[in-house]
Amino acid sequence: MRHAPWLLTLLLAASPAVAAQQPPAVAAEPPAAWSPRTGDAWVDATLADINAYGRRYPGAFADELARYHAAPRDVVSALLATPAWTPGDVYYACALAQAIGRSCRYVADERQAHPEEGWGELAQRLGVKPGSPQFHQLKDGFAGAYGRWGRPLPPATARKDASHGKGRKK
Repeated sequence: MRHAPWLLTLLLAASPAVAAQQPPAVAAEPPAAWSPRTGDAWVDATLADINAYGRRYPGAFADELARYHAAPRDVVSALLATPAWTPGDVYYACALAQAIGRSCRYVADERQAHPEEGWGELAQRLGVKPGSPQFHQLKDGFAGAYGRWGRPLPPATARKDASHGKGRKK
């Protein structure tokens, strides 16, 4: 059976002896052309801001996802240790999972299986349509996280972008 590359990291991180020796994983800097392609400019900007927060405060970031998005901390750590994943990607995977009633690992596996998709396209494929209650749950969830972090949300001016499409490729 073939496993996702991050599964080995996950299994190692889950080992109590290994976990006790390692601080929370810190995601690498996203590539200069990183774009989550959610189809919503404000969400994209917020995920980019989450990248900065997650890199600076990896422990608090992992705690947030474990406590408020039901994501196992070892899954969060394994994803953050994977070069293709940024904190914004991990946050959105876990928030999307919560919105559709699935596990963060399930959404991460879907993302790994379809890396060419933007987050907007993946969300639609998983049943979260632009403007739907689940889509608004995803957007509204940022306010709670930012409140707990004592961090202001990115400016709302970009939030007026009505292009909630499939996630555009640039």
